[in-house]
Amino acid sequence: KESFLSSQTSTVKRLFGFEKEDISSWHRLVCLLNRPTDPASLGIFRFLFGMLMALDITQERGLSHLDYKYLDGAPVCRFPLFNFLKPLPMDWMFFVYFVMFLGAVGIMLGCFYRLACLMFISTYWYVFFLDKTTWNNHSYLYGLIGFQLTLMDANRYWSLDGLRDPRKRNAHVPLWNYTMLRTQIFIVYFIAGVKKLDADWVEGYSMKYLAHHWLFDPFKLILPVELINLMVVHGGGLILDLTAGYLLFFDATRPVAAAFVSYFHCMNSQLFSIGMFSYTMLATSPLFCYPDWPRCFFGRFPEFLQPILPFISPPPIPSSSCVYPNPPSGSGEQQEEAHAAPKPTTPSFKHKFRAIFTILYITEQFFLPYSHFITQGYNNWTNGLYGYSWDMMVHSRSHQHVKITYTDGVTGDVGYLNPGVFTQSRRWKDHGDMLKQYATCLSENLPRFNISDPEIYFDIWVSINDRFQQRIFDPRVDIVKADWSPFQPNSWLMPLLVDLSPWRTKFEEIEGSLDNQTEVVFIADFPGLYLENYVSEDLGNTSVQVLVGQVNVEMVDEKKNYSLQPGEKMQIPAGAYHKVYTVSEGPSCYMYIYVNTTEAELQKNFTKLSELQEKVRNGTETEPLPPELQPLITGLDDQDSTGDNSVIDPVVRVFLKRQKRMQEVKKRREASLIERFQRFASKKYYSIRRGFLMTAIALRNLAVGLPSLEQLTREVAYANMKETETSQDEHLKDEVGHGEL
Repeated sequence: KESFLSSQTSTVKRLFGFEKEDISSWHRLVCLLNRPTDPASLGIFRFLFGMLMALDITQERGLSHLDYKYLDGAPVCRFPLFNFLKPLPMDWMFFVYFVMFLGAVGIMLGCFYRLACLMFISTYWYVFFLDKTTWNNHSYLYGLIGFQLTLMDANRYWSLDGLRDPRKRNAHVPLWNYTMLRTQIFIVYFIAGVKKLDADWVEGYSMKYLAHHWLFDPFKLILPVELINLMVVHGGGLILDLTAGYLLFFDATRPVAAAFVSYFHCMNSQLFSIGMFSYTMLATSPLFCYPDWPRCFFGRFPEFLQPILPFISPPPIPSSSCVYPNPPSGSGEQQEEAHAAPKPTTPSFKHKFRAIFTILYITEQFFLPYSHFITQGYNNWTNGLYGYSWDMMVHSRSHQHVKITYTDGVTGDVGYLNPGVFTQSRRWKDHGDMLKQYATCLSENLPRFNISDPEIYFDIWVSINDRFQQRIFDPRVDIVKADWSPFQPNSWLMPLLVDLSPWRTKFEEIEGSLDNQTEVVFIADFPGLYLENYVSEDLGNTSVQVLVGQVNVEMVDEKKNYSLQPGEKMQIPAGAYHKVYTVSEGPSCYMYIYVNTTEAELQKNFTKLSELQEKVRNGTETEPLPPELQPLITGLDDQDSTGDNSVIDPVVRVFLKRQKRMQEVKKRREASLIERFQRFASKKYYSIRRGFLMTAIALRNLAVGLPSLEQLTREVAYANMKETETSQDEHLKDEVGHGEL
């Protein structure tokens, strides 16, 4: 029996790293959480995290373009978490980022570690709370890890602090340091997997477009795109998130889990613009390994490299942060021969407090993603402020129509605002709390344009996960005067019409029956409301067809009304305003089917020009080309490209510019690995260079004052300097479709 119990106990320890008895009482649990642990793995993670944050500050945090975001004196609407938070003057914002950068570098080097952590997290969370529109899950994660590292002894290995203070050099760290980080990463994976149990994800609607990315080309050899979307993108993402945390924890499954997780994050780095997140998650994977793995890993390097690598010996020294148990009987002499055994200690108040804090922090992190019943004012079609719920990529949105109407409270005059005026963000369209802030900001700015006591109305149409386009907020409510509380449901939020979700299958059938030049938009609206729409002159053969409910179509210019039942449709003339009223008792559903006749005609002309160009090149075209078509042979010079030469046919100019752009795109796609790396490195270099130069200018301004305008202009121009190829790449990226028309 004793042998069986011993075998059972050793199995538990082999699986979980501790005995069952270690969690049998509060005293044993405190001792377990403060158990002395090798600092090596934590030290390596500290170095990697600090390095990645230093890079992140210049990129996703926005140091390289900070002056565009916080330009002094510009009337900009901002969206802080707390309305009393305001950005500092621009030069001081550069100083804030400079302090944040120094903190990240200090964390990386383990130099004045605690101060460096405080410098980093204080400025990081200030910038984070200053702008909700930039929130995402990984930005929130960076702040959490920075906070955790502030409380930990992560400077006990491979740090400058260890060189300055022998007591810190290679000293034990308590187990709770690893427990907290490992659990945090487990939560990121597992809760993200639980959130993906949403029906939209399971059915393959959330990230439907990803299956067409070139990264999934190998799967296309054996699977159709539809199954890649359902099984690989959505099914694979769900299974990986649900299981990654568990598989990384256990020794037997860790190698396989590490391989899949690494592949997953490398793919994400190419699929999404998520900065350092993929690399940060790669850096967290070794935390699940044995804490002494760096000693084993770096011990395999040649001896002449050892002075510059993390040290592999001697064993860690005792630390007051840990609780040391009594040594097993009979092993004391062996320990004394090897090195001085640490004296047994009993848990003090600080050890108990740290154990309590660890448990409370982990509990809070499990609770927060499901705390939306408290902060109901932030709930929209999706729950809560985006960023702390780990619902990564579960919802995709498309906006068909956004209209902002104002009414002068004194004169009654009605006008319209350009969506996004006075702001640099677009996220306000999906969040009631931000819409309230935006409306308040507009009401404060419009009086400067002789609009008194304005009322602001928003008509925003959104499709979430390929559903119908529908209103998200009530367009009849003046948002300036509307009530909003972080703890009360939003009364002017329109409900998501989830009962109509099965129609998405029908959408695919309808879209599949149309030719490449015909487009369709699916609309759902509420009883008593109407959609006011204008059909562009470019859109010929436009019709509206009712799918569910009953609508009345009013042709504004003709002053005529037409009633439509399910299955009925009518043509809508181009260049005319019309209104579609929902008159049925329940929601109406209808679709617009249209053809961009201008685009279709342009494509026909492009085809003819391409055929003519090919005939000229192969000699089958014997007739001389007229002057307006000569560029098909000679190409465009700089004067032709700008449109100064009126002899050239405009369609020919557009055709040749499009052809040149496609050649450049092809050249970039077929570039060698070295060329791609050079382009990537050049882009990052000039981005980081600009951030540092603009920071230097700001610090100089704070120290000695502003120089002359001419000098400041020269300095900023020097900071903006870019390689010619880099500028062309950015210009190429900005050109989409036929924007030059």
